[in-house]
Amino acid sequence: MADETVTPAASTPSEGAAPQAPRSSGSQGGYQGQGGPRSSSGPRSPRPAGGPGGGPGGRKFFRRKKVCKFTVEKIDTISYRDVRLLQQFVSDRGKIIPRRLSGTSSPFQRKLTKAIKQARAIALLPYAAKY
Repeated sequence: MADETVTPAASTPSEGAAPQAPRSSGSQGGYQGQGGPRSSSGPRSPRPAGGPGGGPGGRKFFRRKKVCKFTVEKIDTISYRDVRLLQQFVSDRGKIIPRRLSGTSSPFQRKLTKAIKQARAIALLPYAAKY
């Protein structure tokens, strides 16, 4: 009976200290997905309903599908001299707006880029914003 004594400090953690989860043998990085220790000991709570748009009502706004302005208005050629048209596709900083934001189709985006660069070369459009 004397051999069966167990010290309480060895079997249970001390009072006030939280039990720690065992560390994995993977990398010790703190970033998610790298096998490092988590800040919470349990599994994650489920995401709120509604997806990335927000609350329980679903999306907050309807995103209209972008369409190519040149195909809708049946514009075949893009002239470097048409500064008003080209300025719609240049940001206020002087950068060409990408087609994922403007909705322009690939062939027209290439023509548009070429026309903007020609207009810049002969000083119809600025290379950068005015400061």
